[in-house]
Amino acid sequence: MGSADVDSQSSGGGGFMTHCGWNSCIEGASAGMRMVTWPLFAEQFFNERLLVDVLGIGIAVGSMVCNNVVEERTFVSREQVRKAVEEVMGGGKEADERRKRAREVAEMARRAVEEGGSCYNGLSCLIQELRVSRLVMQHCRIM
Repeated sequence: MGSADVDSQSSGGGGFMTHCGWNSCIEGASAGMRMVTWPLFAEQFFNERLLVDVLGIGIAVGSMVCNNVVEERTFVSREQVRKAVEEVMGGGKEADERRKRAREVAEMARRAVEEGGSCYNGLSCLIQELRVSRLVMQHCRIM
């Protein structure tokens, strides 16, 4: 993964800090990771909301300003980072629920790519459509 590894060996499945790029979100969720989210710009703030509010597997570090200009971004202190990491990796009811959700999300991702899963079926349909399209184009050239 392209993000800073926080704890990949814990019995709870581990966690990592992510800038909330789409690939990091998908990789982390598929691996059953809880995430400390630190978006910087673009769609990363939307991805953060998915991880934190929808899936319930992330804790926001406190980045609030979406901006390509580094000097205009929200300052995030080491204390904010420490707190977020402790929340993700710590104990208690909320942390246990986050671990459970991370395992559930990983299982959903695994099922999606198995034969008959939503991603598997979607990709199979795309491949079939491309094959048909290629045949139609070849046929049109012949005529």
